[in-house]
Amino acid sequence: MAVRIGFIGVGGMAEHHIQTLQRIEHAEITAVFDLNQTRSKEIAETYGAKSYESSDQLIASGEIDALFICTPPFARSGIEEAAAHHGIHLLAEKPVGLHIDEVRRKERIILESGIIHSSGYCLRYLDIVAKAKAYLADKQIDLVLAYRLGDMPGMRWWTIMEQSGGQLVEQSTHQLDLIRYIAGEFKEVSAIHEQRYIHNIDPNATAYDVGTVSFVLESGAIGNITSSCLAKYVGRSGVEFYGHDFYLSIDGAVLRIKDDHQDVTETSEVDFYYEQNKAFVEAIRTNQPNLVLCDYSDAADTLAVTLAANDSAASGKPIVPGRGIPFVKSN
Repeated sequence: MAVRIGFIGVGGMAEHHIQTLQRIEHAEITAVFDLNQTRSKEIAETYGAKSYESSDQLIASGEIDALFICTPPFARSGIEEAAAHHGIHLLAEKPVGLHIDEVRRKERIILESGIIHSSGYCLRYLDIVAKAKAYLADKQIDLVLAYRLGDMPGMRWWTIMEQSGGQLVEQSTHQLDLIRYIAGEFKEVSAIHEQRYIHNIDPNATAYDVGTVSFVLESGAIGNITSSCLAKYVGRSGVEFYGHDFYLSIDGAVLRIKDDHQDVTETSEVDFYYEQNKAFVEAIRTNQPNLVLCDYSDAADTLAVTLAANDSAASGKPIVPGRGIPFVKSN
């Protein structure tokens, strides 16, 4: 059977999803909506879909089995709830929101509806990530170092903290999610966010342009994740794991494992967006939700850590993710 798919938000990210779905058997793009109606109609005409004048019209149309939400994180009011109410399966791009209480409320509605749900944490679908996770399964991870360095995106809303959540919430969330996926849950985060140059680019910016987060995992491992949108001369993203008997890094699409018996490097050629979208379509078609490697609940858990880091940077105190209260070490 064909899985009929709709899109709310049809910017560049959405169109990339649409292009990968063109290559997936049983996937059919049937409906799109964007506040920019000119763009919505152009995408509809290009890919053989129908353009709608509102998200409510699209969701209630009866023309879709599944929905991709590709709007910015501040523009998601009521969408997930409406999809769940209509029994429409859901893939929500990351981050899934900016307020954890609201996201948890949506999560409960989604879980109660019984729909299949996924999120935009596409790096989990890399073959080298699966190999890294398997290799580290019986290892004691002691130190984790992660980074996301690059130039500033061109969207105006990205520089506004209240609309993007900042770089950790909006971009470096991918690296943080890999840490959760591979090394386990976060116990405590302590962050510093600063504005060093961003006001020269946008005088009204409220987002930071350099930030670093120290953390402790539930396993006892410690680590750091550093972000900057000022690195216009270099783009890097990766995660490194250290233990007494191994070193493992995922640097972009390159995996390196070094221990007493090997020093191997492998470059992935997997299109992780294609693999993510194929898994979502197959999960719906075959009713196998376990094919999805990062569902809405997982995305909410990752969001909770990034928002806790924002709370820490604002308060100057360590925070326990998901609780929103200062972490106090016992004597």
